[in-house]
Amino acid sequence: MLLLLPVYQPSAHLAVLLDEVRAAAPDTRVVVVDDGSDSAPVLDDAAARGCVVLRHGTNRGKGAALKTGIGHVARSCPGVDVVCADADGQHGARDILRVAERVERTRRIVLGVRDVGRKMPLRSRFGNTVTQSLFRAATGRAVRDTQTGLRGYPAELLDWLLAIPGERFEYEMNVLLYATRAGHPIEQVPIDTTYLGTNASSHFGSFSDATRIYRQLLRFAARRGTRSACGVEGRGEQRDQNDDHAAGQLGGLRPGVAAARPGGASRVPGIPPGGVGAAEAVTDDDDGGRGQYGGDAHCGTRVVRHAEPPGDA
Repeated sequence: MLLLLPVYQPSAHLAVLLDEVRAAAPDTRVVVVDDGSDSAPVLDDAAARGCVVLRHGTNRGKGAALKTGIGHVARSCPGVDVVCADADGQHGARDILRVAERVERTRRIVLGVRDVGRKMPLRSRFGNTVTQSLFRAATGRAVRDTQTGLRGYPAELLDWLLAIPGERFEYEMNVLLYATRAGHPIEQVPIDTTYLGTNASSHFGSFSDATRIYRQLLRFAARRGTRSACGVEGRGEQRDQNDDHAAGQLGGLRPGVAAARPGGASRVPGIPPGGVGAAEAVTDDDDGGRGQYGGDAHCGTRVVRHAEPPGDA
């Protein structure tokens, strides 16, 4: 199992989580993807602890950060399952390892689902209740926590994940929607979740991010309703599954990470040398903010990277 932590302006909770995970499972490999934070000493500390640290030059969104990390794992660590978690103090090592164990045993997508009760802040509780209902209406499937950041994915689905659209928080919802369409089962594992300061550390933009998520849900529900009314849902679902399979075969061509040049490192256009001490540079270029990074691949060790001068990838 490899632990993937997308972060933005991370706090000291990152180091706490790394210590917990390493104490519970010393061989766990960790990839931290920084989504355009200001210079953060905790990222240097994560690199010093042996994590791979990948950095976006600008803030591109959680979905883009997840795809950057997944793309790195798919290229550098083929055959390795991935567990994604938040590094803001919400998720603990025990639950991360429980999700990893379920992925290994079932070879399915696994969600760490929170108890939508009094411990959950009102804003999160309301949003989760609404999205649960909309998700069930859109897909016919019951998922108890559509907004959880603790998710496990088997290695064989990583290329498929890279083909899912979405650059910000809507990406995680899209993964669930596309999973139902493609027929991928979704396992759910109850977890304990700690909220610090009523979840003040969350970077979820209530209106803009919620709009993106609900727009996707409503579109999905409308398409499902149209197919049902026309009596072609079964054929449509099969066609969608075929499309998703074809997209998955493309690996990282559509999403936010470009494939490394075979046999060596790709050039990284448009970034100056630098970054945190032990990091792999990731930057935006003129492809609509998707960016590239390339590839003398390391898995579970630090990568010291200086970008090459601008040029063709």
